[in-house]
Amino acid sequence: MTLKLAQKVAVITGGSTGIGLAMAKRFVKEGATVYLTGRRQAELDMAVGAIDGTVEGVRVDSADPAQLQALFDRIKARHGKLDVLVANAGGGSMLPMGQITEAHFDDTFSRNVKGTLFTVQAALPLLGNGSSVILTGSTAGSSGTEAFSVYAASKAAVRAFARNWILDLKGRGIRINTLSPGPTKTPGLVELVGNDPAQQQGLLDHLASQIPMGRVGDPDEIAKAAVFLASDDASFVNGIELFVDGGIAQI
Repeated sequence: MTLKLAQKVAVITGGSTGIGLAMAKRFVKEGATVYLTGRRQAELDMAVGAIDGTVEGVRVDSADPAQLQALFDRIKARHGKLDVLVANAGGGSMLPMGQITEAHFDDTFSRNVKGTLFTVQAALPLLGNGSSVILTGSTAGSSGTEAFSVYAASKAAVRAFARNWILDLKGRGIRINTLSPGPTKTPGLVELVGNDPAQQQGLLDHLASQIPMGRVGDPDEIAKAAVFLASDDASFVNGIELFVDGGIAQI
């Protein structure tokens, strides 16, 4: 069996839980050497322990350019290159218009927009011809969701980055694509409504009722799409937004 990511070096930010962790598992299974980042060391250690393969966890706050630079300096010293970058770190919370605070805005845009920008910019010297950059977007960036406007706006900004960066980097052979999951069963999703299991299940059931496929996604389904975008199978795929959403953004 041919491994799709054999001999590739990959970084996945925000990789200690949920979709990022699922991507890391898939990337390693396909032969990549993976560096996972996250802000919490305990979760990073658990993530690395759950992956059988060449993987290392590095504590990094993606909104801190100095920490990002240290990460890519380490990769340069060890490998001299980076083949795949997944700017996945991010998150958000819910507040309706009229209750939005400056702290809420700053936190969301720092994690999702500032972090994505400076992650990709810091990695640029290591990215060469044939490399792949994947930005994690969201269906929220293309539709309306009550009390979720700041998060949605931040993900729309991420989508705009891909459209513009492929022009800035024209001629370098670096592909930049946005991968936009729909509702996916992750800790980050269910914790939007708190820690009560009944409320969490209620959220999942409500979301499933809105999706043409009749269910929410599994993180591994998003990870499989990420493998495609990271691999040479996607060698002429550039600047797209790939929805992995059960159809919810298409109706």
